[in-house]
Amino acid sequence: MNYYISDLHLFCKNQLMSSPHDYDNRPYRTLEDMHEDILANWNKKVTNGDVVYLLGDVSRRGTNEALLSLVARLKGKKILLKGNHDDLRDYRLQQLFFDICDYKELTEHLDGTAYKLVLSHYPILMWNGQHEGSILLYGHTHTREEDIFFQKCIREMNQNTAIRHKGDPEFKAINVGCMHQYVNYEPRSLQELLKAYEVRTI
Repeated sequence: MNYYISDLHLFCKNQLMSSPHDYDNRPYRTLEDMHEDILANWNKKVTNGDVVYLLGDVSRRGTNEALLSLVARLKGKKILLKGNHDDLRDYRLQQLFFDICDYKELTEHLDGTAYKLVLSHYPILMWNGQHEGSILLYGHTHTREEDIFFQKCIREMNQNTAIRHKGDPEFKAINVGCMHQYVNYEPRSLQELLKAYEVRTI
């Protein structure tokens, strides 16, 4: 099974409700609470035979030893799509990921249908295979105004016949940031993400 999630921001106090920044409106008062919840949600779902695509910003801060210990406890084969806050100078941290890259394309099969996916930490307005139904999974913009604007652009592109030609599949771009209600600090399968998309919780 493949799973997707982004923007954990482990060890980042600005993500906490106790922070004056309260960056994501996360329901955590302490880093320990956030870390324990993410770890529990992750490991009750993911097995070591699963693949988890982390679409960037695993951690913004944190001592190397504590970060290494926490990431090592997350089950599954972890593939990192590098984000702007990922500091990978520590070789030991690099070794906790099966692969580290900036961008990835893959095909996933679900109920007899092949879905082409484009994975990036950053939202991309025009992505490969967009007119043939490929789906963009991304992070970075959290729940901020940038993401609202980006999704508005996607909706307008879907309505513009000069951009989305007659017969083209709907353009789909899904933010897999952990703070979104449909992700809820838990790696999500493509099936779960598509279900959330269809009921327009995205």
